[in-house]
Amino acid sequence: MWLEPFESAFGHVAQRGAFRRYLLGVLSDSPRKSMSAMLARVSEPDSYQALQHFITDAPWAPERVWQQLRRLVPVREGVLIFDGTSFPKQGRHSVGVARQYCGALGKIANCQVATTVALWTGTHAWLLGAQLYLPKDWLTPAARTRGRIAAPVRFQEKWRQALTLLRQVRAAGFRITAVLGDAEFGDNSTLRTTLHRAHLPYALGVSSTLSVFVGTPVLHRPAASPRGHGRPRTRPTLSPDVAPRSVAAEVATWSRRQWRRVSWQNAPTARTWHARFAAIRVTPAHAWRHRTLAPEVWLLAERDLGETPRTKYYLVHLPATASLKALVHLAHQRWAIEKQYEDLKGELGLDHFEGRSLPGWQRHAALIAVAYTFLQVERQRRASRGLTLPRVRAIIQEVLTAHFFVTRPHYLQRMLKLQQVSLRI
Repeated sequence: MWLEPFESAFGHVAQRGAFRRYLLGVLSDSPRKSMSAMLARVSEPDSYQALQHFITDAPWAPERVWQQLRRLVPVREGVLIFDGTSFPKQGRHSVGVARQYCGALGKIANCQVATTVALWTGTHAWLLGAQLYLPKDWLTPAARTRGRIAAPVRFQEKWRQALTLLRQVRAAGFRITAVLGDAEFGDNSTLRTTLHRAHLPYALGVSSTLSVFVGTPVLHRPAASPRGHGRPRTRPTLSPDVAPRSVAAEVATWSRRQWRRVSWQNAPTARTWHARFAAIRVTPAHAWRHRTLAPEVWLLAERDLGETPRTKYYLVHLPATASLKALVHLAHQRWAIEKQYEDLKGELGLDHFEGRSLPGWQRHAALIAVAYTFLQVERQRRASRGLTLPRVRAIIQEVLTAHFFVTRPHYLQRMLKLQQVSLRI
C-alpha cells in the first residue's frame, strides 16, 4: 500500500489515523482545505481538536516525511526548479507574514513566502522540498514565542534556502541535469558559483542591472614598480577600455540582425509559443571585486512580439557550442512550476493553512506534498497527466477503506457475519 512507508514517521497509532484523515481531507472536494472545512467532508466534527493537536503539537518530524517522500518518487532524474511562492494573508498573526513582494498579487502586500524545489522530468513535476521564508522581524524573542520558532532557526535568504534544498535533493540520490530559477535566485553570485562547482548546468533569470563583461576579458600582469618606490603590485588589471556594464545596456547595443524568432513548446501537447531571442557569451562581473573572473556563460535575451516588447534576461550555463534553440528550451522549462502550483494551491490547499505556528506550517506543507506525490504517481501509472481530482478522491477512498479493514480485521469479520443475518422489515 502506498501510504504505509510514511507511517514510520508517526510514533503512535492515533497519529497514523490523523495522517490518513488529513491526507483524505486535502484530496476531498472541500473548496477550503482548512481543518474545519476538511473535517466536514471526511470525519466527525468533534475530532477537530485531535487533528489540530496532530498538526501543531504531536511529536512527529515533518523532515522524516520529506525524506520518505523523496525515496518514493519513482523518477530519479530531471531538471530542478527553484521558486519563491507567496500566500496572501489578511492579518499579521500567521508565522512569516510581512509586507513583502507577493508574486500571487504582483505587488508588495501582506503575505507569506515559501521557497520550494521541484523535479521536472519533461512529463511530470515532483515537489521535493519547501521552506517557509522568515523575515528578520520574525526572529525576535517575542515573535519566536508567538510563532513557536525554535532557537536554532536562523535567518536565511531565499537563495540560501534553495541551496539547502538542493543539498537535500542530491543527498536523496536524484541526478540533476540542470537547475532553473527566476532572478530572485539568478542574481545571487554565491548560488551561481555553487552550481558551477557542482558542475550543474543552469538557466537563471537575472535583473536588468546585473553587470557582465562581453566574452572573457584579457587580464594583464601588473607592471613592476620602479625600484624602491612602494610595494610591488600583484593583482591583475584590465585594459583601460574594458569595463563591465549592465545586461540591459549591453543588450540595447545589439542590432536587429542578432535577434532570431524562435518557437517552442513547454510540453509535447502544449501550445506553441513564439518570441525573439539573441545570445552572446559573457563573464559575470561580480568576482572582479576580488580581482578574479567568474566562469564564462551565455547571456540570453528574450523579447516578446508585442508592439512594445518587454525584454527578459537569463544567464545560461551550457557549453559554448550550444545552439540558441537549446538555450531557449532549457530556460523555458521553468513553466512546469506554474502548472504544479495549480494543483498545490487550487486543488490541495497549500495556501489554505490557517495555523499560526512554524511547526504547523511545516507539517501542513509536508502532508500536502504527500498528497501531490500520490496524485503524480497515479497520473504516471495511468499514463495521464489529466487525471482528475474526483477520480483521485475515489482511488484514495478505496485505499483508505482497504487499509482500515486490514488494520482492524474484527470489523471485517463482523460485516461478514451480518451478511448471514436474515432481516425482516
